[in-house]
Amino acid sequence: MGSFNATGAWAIYRNELYRAWRAVFGTIISPVITTCLYFIVFGAAIGGRMESVGTVSYGAFIVPGLLLLTLLSESTSNASFGIYMPRFTGSIYELLSAPVGVAETLIGFIGAAITKSLILAAIILVTATVFVDYHITYPVLAFGFIILVACAFSLFGFILGLWAEGFEKLQMIPLLVLTPLTFLGGTFYSIDMLADPWRTVALFNPIVYLVSGLRWTFYGEADVSIELAAGLTIAFLVLCVGIIAWIFKTGWRLRD
Repeated sequence: MGSFNATGAWAIYRNELYRAWRAVFGTIISPVITTCLYFIVFGAAIGGRMESVGTVSYGAFIVPGLLLLTLLSESTSNASFGIYMPRFTGSIYELLSAPVGVAETLIGFIGAAITKSLILAAIILVTATVFVDYHITYPVLAFGFIILVACAFSLFGFILGLWAEGFEKLQMIPLLVLTPLTFLGGTFYSIDMLADPWRTVALFNPIVYLVSGLRWTFYGEADVSIELAAGLTIAFLVLCVGIIAWIFKTGWRLRD
């Protein structure tokens, strides 16, 4: 059994970060501008006319949801594009023949995607202070939950990048599945505001648990328990790791 190739993992990680820096507008600036527009429209304009949600002002209430909206889409997109491009250009064969294993490959690609997502999260939280007055009740738990979500959806994006046969499929899941589910998952409202049966229907949306989990770390109150939210996120992460292990074992989409 070969030893861990730290140099190989670092090379992949560094190359992915360089790629993000070369396209800094698309990977950093564009998501921040989009989030600022959400804060202006929903936080400042609409939020000033709405009552508080529980004990939290509406502008502060939407901060965790908007953070998660960006976190999910960017983690997925960064990881999927990162592994898709070597497949598209054919350099994936050089990677497969290099002395790097599954662990080094994942640490390189997933680590870079997580790093970019954390940078974005930090920028968005700083930007939010310009528009709303919010606080984080449990900062350590919030940081841990953000890392957990970024890791899980970076792994999901990695799978998506291996599955996609073209740029259209690469964008299909984030645009047509993740974004609508996030908007319907309590980003801009509490599901307790919904009447039955819509509140029950909302509980079948997995994003509800992610938004609620992050919102609890901010304000100590949410639609579902933090234990359930964290447990489902960890289960999703483990499922993604299992799928990736199977992909590397069988060579599916890697050697086609």
